[in-house]
Amino acid sequence: MGSLCTTIGCQSTYSATYHSQSTSPNARPVPTATPVPAVQAAVRLPSNYPSRPLATPSAPAPTPCCEAVCVMDALTGNVLYEHNGNTKRQVASTQKLVSSLVVLDHGSLNKLVTITTEDTKADPTKLGFRPGQQYRRGDLLHALMVKSYNDVALALARDTAGSVPRFVSMMNAKARSMGMRNSHFANPNGLPAPQYSTAVDMARCTWFAYRHSVLRSMVSTRSMEFSKADGRSVHLENTNKLLAQYSWVTGMKTGYTNAARRCLVSTGGVNGRHVIVVVLGCAPSRIWTESSKYLKWALNIS
Repeated sequence: MGSLCTTIGCQSTYSATYHSQSTSPNARPVPTATPVPAVQAAVRLPSNYPSRPLATPSAPAPTPCCEAVCVMDALTGNVLYEHNGNTKRQVASTQKLVSSLVVLDHGSLNKLVTITTEDTKADPTKLGFRPGQQYRRGDLLHALMVKSYNDVALALARDTAGSVPRFVSMMNAKARSMGMRNSHFANPNGLPAPQYSTAVDMARCTWFAYRHSVLRSMVSTRSMEFSKADGRSVHLENTNKLLAQYSWVTGMKTGYTNAARRCLVSTGGVNGRHVIVVVLGCAPSRIWTESSKYLKWALNIS
């Protein structure tokens, strides 16, 4: 995808993009599923954005081998297929998409975040902070979307809202504004807690996330170098293996806990047609094939 500096890595590319990209919470009906809010005309859409609705798939939808599925047209919000789409369940780190949108709504990505002791308390996937270290918010958000670090989610939440509980309240308000009617969140990283969402609601969230050009650059990053405050460079490989398998895959977010099992929100597009696929509660050995089969089905890729 070229130099990170030319996409999101330089200070000049981080600032003053997001407040102009907010989308309307007013829902409009769609033929086959829960409506998705319409986008205001003022929104600046990213390059390689869907320009045509998905064509009707030529074959029946594949049989699911997971707990829940939602397949959504990334342009219109139409749901092409769902299996247990409105069943509430934990969604693990896929809910970091909600967290990322809250971060993007509040403040500059150039702002420096000073790490506190509380930010370091998030096992098992950690970048490894020390209190007093400073990082740019945009760099932390990029690492969060690529490698799903739980301590990074805590640091961004506390920095954005002043406290993690206040950030969680902002997450739930954001979810409501996006029409996620069957979701409730209790932390910013998806670790086990009294919280839940659904395949349809996570597709709604992704529909909004797809409209943020910088966020889309982040989630489509296959690998990156992250500079730690002590001067060391850490190589990060995206947890979404579909990015390395298919050139037409564009993101979005992986997730796993024992309660949620394997989860994946994935997006892809060809010839102006783009699709959102949410797969929840899948066996580890099947998550990639399960997600790719619905991506290919919706895009008519053999």
